[in-house]
Amino acid sequence: MYWNQHYECMPHQQLEAVQLERLKNIVERVYYNVPFYRHKLQEVGVEPGDIQSLEDLKKLPFTTKQDLRDNYPFNMFATSMSDIVRVHASSGTTGKPTVVGYTRADLNTWAELMARALTCGGTTKSSVIQIAYGYGLFTGGLGAHYGAERIGAMVIPISGGNTQRQLMIMKDFGTTVLTCTPSYAIHLAEVWESMGEDRSQLKLQYGIFGAEPWSERMRQELEKRLQISAIDIYGLSEVIGPGVACECQEKKGLHIFEDHFIPEIIDPVTGENLPYGEKGELVITTLTKEALPMLRYRTRDISMLIKEPCACGRTHIRMHRVMGRTDDMLIIRGVNVFPSQVETVLLEVGGTEPHYLLIVDRKGSLDELEVQVEVSAEMFSDKVKGLEDLGHKIRHRLESVLGLTAKVKLVEPHTLPRSEGKTQRVIDRRKI
Repeated sequence: MYWNQHYECMPHQQLEAVQLERLKNIVERVYYNVPFYRHKLQEVGVEPGDIQSLEDLKKLPFTTKQDLRDNYPFNMFATSMSDIVRVHASSGTTGKPTVVGYTRADLNTWAELMARALTCGGTTKSSVIQIAYGYGLFTGGLGAHYGAERIGAMVIPISGGNTQRQLMIMKDFGTTVLTCTPSYAIHLAEVWESMGEDRSQLKLQYGIFGAEPWSERMRQELEKRLQISAIDIYGLSEVIGPGVACECQEKKGLHIFEDHFIPEIIDPVTGENLPYGEKGELVITTLTKEALPMLRYRTRDISMLIKEPCACGRTHIRMHRVMGRTDDMLIIRGVNVFPSQVETVLLEVGGTEPHYLLIVDRKGSLDELEVQVEVSAEMFSDKVKGLEDLGHKIRHRLESVLGLTAKVKLVEPHTLPRSEGKTQRVIDRRKI
């Protein structure tokens, strides 16, 4: 049930003592080894000796993705380059990539965290785990790989893509655990169904899905179609990669491994801390990273923290599944819209596939939202009246949930783009 019961079930008072000692060490490390942080701390008048309690965390400045880009490629590292044994990087879709470095100890920490996360998700030494996250500079594939090896599971490092081969391997090798993005998992289910194969030929039991926001409805869809227990995992390259947090089988929030990370929720506009149970931007401070420590890193992910004890026995605080991103958030006619809200509505109404695209345009001075969604094969072959009724039902429900009207365009099955990684959900054509 646990990978590291000592830390995962540690009484919170003892855990806070561990956090404080590690926080003091990490502030001292960045102050003396990273000119960027020394300058930022001096700007706010903070020295390492000023950190005497966890409350003092609020005195520290925030770190943003832009800070990493401004210090590209290696100027945020807190160790000499001779101690760096691995680098990863983000995709760099909005400019230069953000580069992250790892020492030997960092890789050991990462494997430990991923072993915890994968264990939460049902992985054991007897598991056969198929890793369909991409390998390479993206952290997903190798992060899951080393965590699974730490557990002692049999690893299939298949990476992303080549769906037919994925399914053949899954069937022939007896895969019991699948790791990939939730949108790719749905695609795998679709292709398996289109092949007319019997689900009993698969030994799949668990899916550990992340790298993009997904809804509870998407979980239900995945569990129904793949007949698995679907678990949400969270991480980001700048902090360490996947393995920052993961759901247990209770599926009531993702346990953040607090002996390695301190989470906060802030108001994304004011930067003020918000109490437990309030929705805001997730901020993470790393406590054990050597190569690239992060002070109060603004993740841009929208979540909330859950303090109540979990029935699984783990004492680490939980975060709500990511509800969207502050930088992916669309503002349409003054209304905040997240793609995950639309996804929930579509899966709630039914009659559609979990493939959709939001297109935002501006006609004159007015913003318009069009939601393109694939209808199910059964619904598409139905009468025109049935499609009209479905479109009306989706429009009505979107208006109720979002608070604005949207055009709904029903499209044929398999016409919207598929992705083996993160799926593009939004096209914003406005010239803002």
